[in-house]
Parts: sequence; structure tokens; C-alpha cells
Amino acid sequence: MSRNAARGFTLIELMVVVAIVGIIAAIAIPSYTEQVHKSRRADASRAVGQMQLDLERWRAENPSYADCGAACGSGTYPSAPASDFYTITPSGATATEYIITAVPAGAQVGDRCGNLVATHSISNGKPIWTAATCN
Repeated sequence: MSRNAARGFTLIELMVVVAIVGIIAAIAIPSYTEQVHKSRRADASRAVGQMQLDLERWRAENPSYADCGAACGSGTYPSAPASDFYTITPSGATATEYIITAVPAGAQVGDRCGNLVATHSISNGKPIWTAATCN
């Protein structure tokens, strides 16, 4: 048996492996990050939908979407659902319309889709993202 037999990897071989791993990581990490943001946007959409349902339930029993306190009669005015990555706020509630806005918070700040806004009126339907590319 010869003691001159080569063992191990050369520096070039190791550098090629490191380069390949780097290229794969450069492709995979942004894709993974976008999927995480997408799942958080789905959670915000669910929370806004839940708030819409709660306001519709409120309106079915009371004369207005707005919180009219004891003058309305029954029930407790709906509160915004909890979300770790969005701040859900109902605003502008009147007798016939309301606006619900989901603003990115925490790790979701700077998301490419911006805010999710649901406006209920006679002519409007589903919630719309601020960035047109996300609708």
C-alpha cells in the first residue's frame, strides 16, 4: 500500500461546493420569506373577514354598524380580532357602511402588499390590498 495516495478534498472542490450551496440559498431564502409573508396576509384576510361577520351580526340586531351604546339595545359591540402581524381597526362605521383596515405590524412591516382595506357599502364587496399587484 502506497503512502502517497491522495486523501480528502482539495480547496477547489470545497470552494465549488460552497458556491453551489450559496446559489441554492440565494434562490431558496427569498422564496421562503415570500411564502411566510403570504401566509400572514392570509391570516390578515381571515381576521378582516371575521370582523366583517361580527359587524354584520351586530347590524342584524341593531339599527347601525356604529357603536350606539345603550341606545341600540342588545349585544356587545364587536372588537377587532387579535393578530400577531397585523393591527385590525374598524373605523368610519355609520348606519349603512364601515371600513376595516389591517395594517402590517411587527415582522410584517414593509410587506409589499401594504394595508388590507375592507369597505362595506352598497356597491363594494371584498377586501382590497393597497398594492394593486396583491389583489
